[in-house]
Amino acid sequence: MGTLCVKVSAPLADAERIGQALAVAAAAVAGGHEVSLWLAGDCVRLGTPGGTGELTALPEAADPNDLLATVRAVGRVTVCAPCAARRGITEADLLADVRLAGAASFVDEIMAEGARALVY
Repeated sequence: MGTLCVKVSAPLADAERIGQALAVAAAAVAGGHEVSLWLAGDCVRLGTPGGTGELTALPEAADPNDLLATVRAVGRVTVCAPCAARRGITEADLLADVRLAGAASFVDEIMAEGARALVY
């Protein structure tokens, strides 16, 4: 079984699209799939302590903090290094289990045998 790579780069104001990406990633983890969540653009803030606090809560939707915690507990979370640098975010600013990597690493992941990629 390959990895499901979910990349989310929606603006933080687009809570619906971010929520969908987190829900899909968390559902895949819950289903026993290997998941790699990539945070790009403004979504790099989700990889920092309190970063999900900037999201608007949506009616009838799971809490983004819970969804991200589910993915972090079992899957892998990566913050786009150039996106983070543009926002003054360094590796020291990230949650302990979140890594920095660039486009080459994303391409390697999505090109691996059996991998699937979704971009939000």
